Amino acid sequence: MIAFAFAVFFMIATPGPAVLALAGVGAAYSFKVGLKFLVGLTIGYLSVWALVITGFASVIFSIPVMRTIFLFISSGYLVYLSIKIMFRGSEIAFVSPQKEPTLAEGIFLQLVNPKAYAFHSILLTGFVVFPDNFVFETTWKFIVMNLIWIPLHVAWLALGSTIERINLKPSTQKYINIIMGSSLLVVAVLSFLSMSKI
Repeated sequence: MIAFAFAVFFMIATPGPAVLALAGVGAAYSFKVGLKFLVGLTIGYLSVWALVITGFASVIFSIPVMRTIFLFISSGYLVYLSIKIMFRGSEIAFVSPQKEPTLAEGIFLQLVNPKAYAFHSILLTGFVVFPDNFVFETTWKFIVMNLIWIPLHVAWLALGSTIERINLKPSTQKYINIIMGSSLLVVAVLSFLSMSKI
């Protein structure tokens, strides 16, 4: 049980697309905007959980063409989001950097987040805690994962929004947005490369 909880903590604490996007939204916009985005991430996270536990995700990803489509949608959206964060405060119209990320965008990000599927697959199938009681084990894992997932994501959002609240000089804020967006862009590229090898 303890090993499972530690695994959940470290896998969530390690920055992935959702965490970096959330911190980036907090830094580029505000905690309030980020909270709406976080609700979307949570809904998406629970949706991925359901897709993995029912085996539906495995069936979909076993089809090569579906895996390829997912790869390009996922990478494309992460690139779009990273550019949106990087150019917050600029006049680049095609990415609409001034438009606040929405709840729907948070849901979509989790549904196309490669780490979310890997995270759930490893934790739901790789750790057998109660081998004789699948329902109890699944319920227990669901509770533990959410008790860790939600506070950690709120903490990442708070960290990002702290930067936004201290009223940095516009040039400094711009550089921070570029760093946050670039970090997400790197994750997008790494996700593309790792999934393209599958």
